[in-house]
Amino acid sequence: MSHPSVTSSAVSETLPVGTVLATQANFYQVQLDPEGNWPKPSLLCTRRTRLKKIGQQVMVGDRVTVEEPDWEGERGAIAEVLPRRTELDRPPVANADCVLLVFAIEEPSLDPLQLSRFLVKAESTQLEVELCLNKSDLVTDAERHQWRDRLQNWGYNPHFMSVLTGAGLEELQHHLRDRITILAGPSGVGKSSTINRLIPSANLRVARVSGKLGRGRHTTRHVELFELPSGGLLADTPGFNQPEFDCTPAELGQCFPEIRQRLDSDRCQFSDCLHREEPNCAVRGDWERYEHYLNFLEEAIARQEALLQLGDRESTLKVKTTRDGRRYYEPKLASKKYRRVSRRRQHQNLQDLCEEFDEL
Repeated sequence: MSHPSVTSSAVSETLPVGTVLATQANFYQVQLDPEGNWPKPSLLCTRRTRLKKIGQQVMVGDRVTVEEPDWEGERGAIAEVLPRRTELDRPPVANADCVLLVFAIEEPSLDPLQLSRFLVKAESTQLEVELCLNKSDLVTDAERHQWRDRLQNWGYNPHFMSVLTGAGLEELQHHLRDRITILAGPSGVGKSSTINRLIPSANLRVARVSGKLGRGRHTTRHVELFELPSGGLLADTPGFNQPEFDCTPAELGQCFPEIRQRLDSDRCQFSDCLHREEPNCAVRGDWERYEHYLNFLEEAIARQEALLQLGDRESTLKVKTTRDGRRYYEPKLASKKYRRVSRRRQHQNLQDLCEEFDEL
């Protein structure tokens, strides 16, 4: 896999350089660059205290230098985090190039609204977005062509594959070469199975799809990078069914390729147009995901208004879902914690009270 060149003047040429593949507690698994011909391919590292003092977070995907390597014990300490090309908070991954969304075309059935939500969330990262549809062996050629035509109208060229039969996996692996790719999607669509087929040494735990709910159970608990045999790194992320938007109403439109295409060929009358009822809007019209956009816009507006009203961060809000699937935000109730007074404090208070009585 090709890595960014190290340009920091503070980095010694003798220090090993590598990529953080996994983090757990205060330990970091660092894969060293093979160009250095180091005695070990990877080291389990801690973070130097000075990095902690300056608030330097170490993320999966970070390019780091390692000092005082203990080659026999396969240990070391991260001395410096090199400048990041990209940075994501959710999931916490640095230097990613692409988001690969994996959905099942059947079992569970592909839900257009859920797919649209994931696509918008992926687009909000400003990374390249790719779409992969698993379990394609469960549908006919005609159904695959219908979905391809439909999704191309959305602005995406889906990649069809089957983890069960292996169809499309070789092409997918070639497509992921020499990049850091974030694998995402709802639970039960075959993300862990995909990694197991692409990288047999990963041996991730796989869960079946729930018969009652028609969706999968979470099997991934943390973010970790896996090395592809053909080169490149793949980040497996915890599965979730309803990703939350953190973009503003004004930013939401740029997360739809259909809107970007329409604004490239025409302009709205107002620069702050939200593409609802504004006159001379170039976006409003008869295209499939326009209703999705309006629904997501309501969520974004509600979230922004709640944040402005509270004057606090998003952590003070909780998400509620109505019966028809719409989501809104409401403030979390502040729970007051009551602590039992220690016996020492009780004894001290009793002594103070007795002294007051003696003085009377």
